[in-house]
Amino acid sequence: MTPSETPVLVDLKSILPEELRTLVRQLGQEEYRAGQLLSWVHGKGVEEVDQMSNLSRAFREQLKGVAWVSRLREVERQVSPGGQAIKFLFELPTGERVESVLIIDGKRRTACLSSQVGCPLDCQFCATGRMGFLRNLSAAQITDQLLQLARTLMAERGERVTNVVMMGMGEPLLNYEEVVRALRLMRLEHGPAIGGRKVTVSTAGYVPGIRRLAREDLNLGLAISLNATTDELRDQLMPINRKFQIAELLAAAAEFFALRGRRVTFEYVLLAGVNDSDEDALRLADLTRGVPCKINLIPYNELGVHTPFRRPPPERVAHFRQTLEASSPMAVTLRESRGRDIDAACGQLYQAQERRPRSAQAAALAPAG
Repeated sequence: MTPSETPVLVDLKSILPEELRTLVRQLGQEEYRAGQLLSWVHGKGVEEVDQMSNLSRAFREQLKGVAWVSRLREVERQVSPGGQAIKFLFELPTGERVESVLIIDGKRRTACLSSQVGCPLDCQFCATGRMGFLRNLSAAQITDQLLQLARTLMAERGERVTNVVMMGMGEPLLNYEEVVRALRLMRLEHGPAIGGRKVTVSTAGYVPGIRRLAREDLNLGLAISLNATTDELRDQLMPINRKFQIAELLAAAAEFFALRGRRVTFEYVLLAGVNDSDEDALRLADLTRGVPCKINLIPYNELGVHTPFRRPPPERVAHFRQTLEASSPMAVTLRESRGRDIDAACGQLYQAQERRPRSAQAAALAPAG
């Protein structure tokens, strides 16, 4: 057999139940075997087909000819001094590295997952954007982040992950197929079983992805990183705005609510002297008035690399919130970012890796002309 004829093995960590039932039928097995495989992979976390002890040796040999179980390698783990955040560094088989964060907040145990190695969108205040874009993660690699965080939480605290946020490295809606597949895998009863209402996907504002997500049957939450109240400023802070401006973004948010019945969360990172004036607060109230939403204010988390941005003082943050609440009927919350002391908070995830040239993804988002 030549290298070009080498069979491509199916990653059992990325395969959906209906696909797995088809696979076991093709191998001459009963469909219930699919449930056993899902339990081994998503529940017990096995790394090798040979570890699946309730399968016959003959079936295991068959499986090894067509399938395998992938796994990210944990390279490092950091725990914040207060124990409210645990940051995981994982290495892919190709050598790139991604970060995930487990957040302990009251009764919530939230897994913050990455969807890409780096990010093509180059948001000026975000550490991940400084990496450039290296590659998309597969559904298995996204799912495995959750599985490993969930097993750690259960082993060390006897607790279960309650929520998932796609707010780690990367723009989830630019890796749409793999992210949606991963979200479906996370719901399986054989594993962490995180239902749609406990899942939030955060986007920098990729409008085609928002509209597509609104038509999925996942019933998940959507968070949109807004961060400016004028197109002029948002163009500077978030280059994606040059392609999809604020009015189009608000229309997509309204469409998401109309189709899914769930309010969108607008995330607004407060940057001292940049977007935290009273005028910004009033414009933010006006912009969002026609969209059923929540507004989540996030004081900027300063990076360990050179940046012109600073975190507003607490009194400025409080005044901005008061001004906004006085002018807006929408619920306004203030995010208390966990993990700032280990660079695990919003906008801080970064891994020093070889920066690649501007990607095709980024080029596709560039404005025409």
